[in-house]
Amino acid sequence: MGDDLKKAPAPRSTQNSAIDAFLEKARNVAEPKGSRGRLIFALDATMSRQPTWDLAQSIQSEMFRTTAAQGGLDVQLVYFRGFRECRASRFVSQGDGLGALMARISCEGGRTQIGRVLEHALSETRTSRVGALVFIGDAMEEKIDLLAATAGELGLLGLKAFMFQEGEDAQTKTAFKEIARLTGGAYAAFDRSAPRRLAELLGAAAAYAAGGLPELEKRAGRGEAAARLLLSQMGSR
Repeated sequence: MGDDLKKAPAPRSTQNSAIDAFLEKARNVAEPKGSRGRLIFALDATMSRQPTWDLAQSIQSEMFRTTAAQGGLDVQLVYFRGFRECRASRFVSQGDGLGALMARISCEGGRTQIGRVLEHALSETRTSRVGALVFIGDAMEEKIDLLAATAGELGLLGLKAFMFQEGEDAQTKTAFKEIARLTGGAYAAFDRSAPRRLAELLGAAAAYAAGGLPELEKRAGRGEAAARLLLSQMGSR
């Protein structure tokens, strides 16, 4: 009869303690040092995203400009669109190269594939260090528990996700914030009518990818609002 009994769920306080311990472990993963940073730049390329895709293409060079003093940055473009299409480029070392890649891609209708982006980032990080993952999107149509599980694995490997949301969709906000929390990264919202905010967010995330927390702290100390925003979340866990 005892074999038929189901194990009762752990008390909430015990569950919370386990989550806190997990997040502490993720926070304490050492930031490897290297001469060049590597960043995965991922975007939702479904049909609603065309205006923001064009915006991101026009300002992506901010990431390269802001990291030149830290030894430079290599960026890989990842995008999804259409029916189960999710692709990754090679790593490029300058804005012109990334811009040329983006110029050849048009947005197509389809559902979100954020899970595939996270799985790809996990695979890349297991192969060679990646400093940060930046994701730009306006929707989330997947099971948040599955995304959270992969985000947790990214956190244990030390890859922080910077989740930038266009718009105010509540479900998307919840998912993006949870992914950021579990990886030790940060969340921010932006409006494409104010492109400078997105440019500053990209620059701050790239600075972290190239120089780690010290570089982000330096920029925050100089009064850069985007750096302060990201750092406030990363340091509050």
